[in-house]
Amino acid sequence: MDEFQEIVIGRSSDLDMVLVEEMVSRRHARISLQAGVVSIEDMGSTNGTFVNGEKIQHAVLQEGDRVLIGTSILKLVAIPNEPSSSRRPDQAANRRVTMRRSGAPPTEAPRMSGSLEEIPLPDLMQLFGTSKKTGVLVLKTDSRVGRIYFREGRIYYCNVENQPEIPPIKAAYRMLTWKTGFFALDPPDATEFENEISVSAQEVLMEGFRQMDELENLRSRLPPFGSRLILRAPLEAPLHELEPTHLEVLQTALNSANLQALMDRTETTDLETAKIVLDLIRRGYIKAG
Repeated sequence: MDEFQEIVIGRSSDLDMVLVEEMVSRRHARISLQAGVVSIEDMGSTNGTFVNGEKIQHAVLQEGDRVLIGTSILKLVAIPNEPSSSRRPDQAANRRVTMRRSGAPPTEAPRMSGSLEEIPLPDLMQLFGTSKKTGVLVLKTDSRVGRIYFREGRIYYCNVENQPEIPPIKAAYRMLTWKTGFFALDPPDATEFENEISVSAQEVLMEGFRQMDELENLRSRLPPFGSRLILRAPLEAPLHELEPTHLEVLQTALNSANLQALMDRTETTDLETAKIVLDLIRRGYIKAG
């Protein structure tokens, strides 16, 4: 007969792995090992069980897979064979995030932090959207700090520190390109923002990835991001024929140090700005200096 082992995970104190937090059900998920195959089953939890960012009912796990339960991330790792009497059930998984209270009262839900290499931003956004989380997701790289504000799972504001001119949705798309660094989920912020948005995490992900792909396809036709854009002289193309958005980008380009600075200062998304720049070059208004 094949050896069978299982770990039941949830908020109830009598389970094999106990996670005491608001987003975990009393009996949340079951991890089973039989004939060398590790599988996981959601046990009808309120907020769901995720494997590598996908919500599942049942899945077979492979080494390195990430399981998201509440705000805990479990990673399946191989361990050397040991006598069963010396191995605890919870050694079947290795947590890759830090659960900390930071001096909070015992009744406050644990806070979550970790590495973007281990848990990419899209996975985090899907988790917080599906579980209708409220709080501030703080992202830190070597040179940048960004914040995504959630209210019951919907994104209502985003910003990049020291770049207040970047509109919220544009900031969200920018942060999707951040692959390295650290994140932390902070408590809700009472700050009121004038230009609030209201979009689902899934909407941001779908549109953000589409724009990233299109922008990447345009890069070979764009001037280097460090180059300055200057007015063609003599200027033969009539300015009165420009659409208002094109005229605004043209004026901003002439007052910007380079293409990257232009991208930062425009109200339009990076993709739309890139398309306008290429159109202005094609129609003979500007060129790289």
